[in-house]
Amino acid sequence: MAILLVFLCFILSDPSTAFVAGAGTSFIPKDNFLIDCGANKELGALPDGRVFKTDEQSKQFLDAKDDIIATAAPEKKAPSPVDLTARVFLQEATYIFQMAEPGWHWVRLHFMPVKSNDFDLLQAKFSVATEKYVLLHSFNINNESTFVLKEFLLNITEPKLSIKFFPMRNSAAFINAIEVVSAPVDLIADSNVELSPVGTIEGLTKYAFQTLYRLNMGGPIINPRNDTLGRTWETDEVYRTPKAAGRNVVVETNTIKYQGGLKETGMLIAPPSVYASAVQMGDAQVSVPNFNITWKFEADPSFGYLIRFHFCDIVSKVLNNLYFNVYVNGKAAITNLDLSHKLGSLATAYYKDVVVNASLIVDGLTVQISPANVETGDANAILNGIEVLKISNSVNSLDGEFGVDGRSANGSNRGTVAAVGFAMMFGAFVGLGAMVMKWHKRPQDWQKRNSFSSWLLPVHAGDSSFMTSKTSYGSHKTNIYSSTLGLGRFFTFAELQEATKNFDPNSIIGVGGFGNVYLGVIDEGTKVAVKRGNPQSEQGITEFQTEIQMLSKLRHRHLVSLIGYCDENAEMILVYEFMSNGPFRDHLYGKDLSPLSWKQRLEICIGAARGLHYLHTGTAQGIIHRDVKTTNILLDENFTAKVADFGLSKDAPMGQGHVSTAVKGSFGYLDPEYFRRQQLTEKSDVYSFGVVLLEALCARPAINPSLTREQVNLADWAMQCKKKGCLEKIMDPLLIGAINPESMKKFAEAAEKCLAEHGVDRPSMGDVLWNLEYALQLQEAFSQGKTEDENKAAGTATVAPTTPTTVDASTNAPNSDNRPVVQPEQNRQPAEVQAIDDHSGSAMFAHFSNLNGR
Repeated sequence: MAILLVFLCFILSDPSTAFVAGAGTSFIPKDNFLIDCGANKELGALPDGRVFKTDEQSKQFLDAKDDIIATAAPEKKAPSPVDLTARVFLQEATYIFQMAEPGWHWVRLHFMPVKSNDFDLLQAKFSVATEKYVLLHSFNINNESTFVLKEFLLNITEPKLSIKFFPMRNSAAFINAIEVVSAPVDLIADSNVELSPVGTIEGLTKYAFQTLYRLNMGGPIINPRNDTLGRTWETDEVYRTPKAAGRNVVVETNTIKYQGGLKETGMLIAPPSVYASAVQMGDAQVSVPNFNITWKFEADPSFGYLIRFHFCDIVSKVLNNLYFNVYVNGKAAITNLDLSHKLGSLATAYYKDVVVNASLIVDGLTVQISPANVETGDANAILNGIEVLKISNSVNSLDGEFGVDGRSANGSNRGTVAAVGFAMMFGAFVGLGAMVMKWHKRPQDWQKRNSFSSWLLPVHAGDSSFMTSKTSYGSHKTNIYSSTLGLGRFFTFAELQEATKNFDPNSIIGVGGFGNVYLGVIDEGTKVAVKRGNPQSEQGITEFQTEIQMLSKLRHRHLVSLIGYCDENAEMILVYEFMSNGPFRDHLYGKDLSPLSWKQRLEICIGAARGLHYLHTGTAQGIIHRDVKTTNILLDENFTAKVADFGLSKDAPMGQGHVSTAVKGSFGYLDPEYFRRQQLTEKSDVYSFGVVLLEALCARPAINPSLTREQVNLADWAMQCKKKGCLEKIMDPLLIGAINPESMKKFAEAAEKCLAEHGVDRPSMGDVLWNLEYALQLQEAFSQGKTEDENKAAGTATVAPTTPTTVDASTNAPNSDNRPVVQPEQNRQPAEVQAIDDHSGSAMFAHFSNLNGR
């Protein structure tokens, strides 16, 4: 049973507590809930004047059997006495606050892993959410000396606020102290400046914010006692790089002025102590200091950010003497800023907000200031303070891609500060709840052959307990027609039982994280592959759902097709076309199968390349497969290659060059750049495909630990051999004498280009495809010529054999022995072909125009 902690406004709200901003300026929050969780008595007023109440003071709805009190060891130090105790939850717990007024509220959560005899709080893993916003997802403190304060700014429009704690499976949640305090109504404007694309963004009051950084540049730490709204301001040195680039400057706080729109409320935006200190240009002992002062911050590229800059000219002696620029991730955020001209005086407070879309977030956030290139004034630049606030995404989450109702931000790593328009997973999933681990049986009146299955709803890529909570992330289902999503035919569970002989273990033809794949027979003889999901496999379910998402929008002759699905009897099953010749790998090594000819291998590689090329270019956004390997290239009865297994696939980025994501894939095929930087691009698939090409040539695994150290990794070993000019020595012995040397050379060049260290140096799949087609033409010409030579020799046994006539490079006509001419690469015209070295993929033979999706 969930624990319900109800804290009534009249008990915990203390209107006597006011934040004093200065002479004539104070802020009295109407809502001021301060809770010392787990405490057995009230501590009295803290040094900053605030009084935290114990949660026992409103215990009438507390189920004491389900929570634990934890306290710190006597020698334990904490930022505040309220952090020395904690309340620990082994199941879902909810604090409910009755709000006195709507509007902006601070929500501050204190976490310090104090000692508990029942659970190691260092191992606690849990999520925190309100009715509308996800605040923390799978949160964990793994450093016993760590104290963490999470500060959020929420625009609360309902009469109550619920803060829910969700322990992960076999874990616990805990909280040391909670603050829910009213904030000024105009703290965040609804309209603001957006950096990229440059313009105005509306509707910011509809979002939630999390404070990531709040720095007092050039000055000391400012604690809640000295702030106008109970905030904490850090010093900036740890973020400044290099530290010597800037110099600190500090003046008396009584010299700071607030004018214009800030005259009444400016001290609530930031206290005078923020504006009384600054960082200015350091002394580089050069006549023209044209360098930057730089601050670097970590930032999740899945979110947008609001950056608030605080300025106050405390360094100039006269007006109009300071002009400088401000940059965010290399983009000009503020140019030629002249504070004294804008404000009419020196030492006057000013702030500027800039919204940064996640498309600009690659390796975190970088803020820089530098002198403007003007003919007058001092070559100087200043910054007094900075605040970096994360903006909630399109599903109201501040941590992770799923909202409280289970909606997904579509796996996107783009920022969501735009007010409208992020397509939900499958396009039609807006408003659906999250999938729960126990699937419910479909109602009898559901239209079986037109309805969309409950297990196709978005899932949380986390612990199952996070999803199965009764009141957490939604469990409602909505019927959506599968025909709009291309899921095809509905199968009853009985039909698939019959098709697979009741899922006979002898019918298993594949095993994955989702469960087993069975060979089935339907419709009086049609063979199919039946993928049966395993509800106990968390990772498999996530990949299963991703595969559905991808296959619902893909159709191509070189991609494995989805035939239909079943969702009866708590089952989740997909039915695919059966690929009778199995994985490409099985025909190269490891199985006692007839060897493939070089032409067959080329045709299979070309088919796979066509499928990948379609993935990258055949949809508006493009898709990155992320697990290209020979076991995921399947062959039908005609040895036509089809790419399979889209469980790890990702939508390609729009407006930026990569998707920042955890590294997934298969060893031996992983793009080293993706592995190092965790930045996924289409060129990551190209690298993996390069390894596939080498497997086709050498008929050995990508990784073979039984070999000597330098030979373990096929890609490394083959590239070493190619550089030494001895690649033919490691190729499949069965191919010796059967390959045209020019065909092999072109093929090896394609593989080498695919395996370039940096993605920018690799070709597109379209370029790779052209070169493989060219290698095939060279091989076919070689084979045909060889056959005709043999026939001539057999037909004229009494005549001495003649030397085969070489290809005439100067003409497109057949040569004297009637073989088709393949024009050498150096004589091909640009209008006909684009070589692999160019990487453009824009010019191909006319008959390649059918590479797009069919």
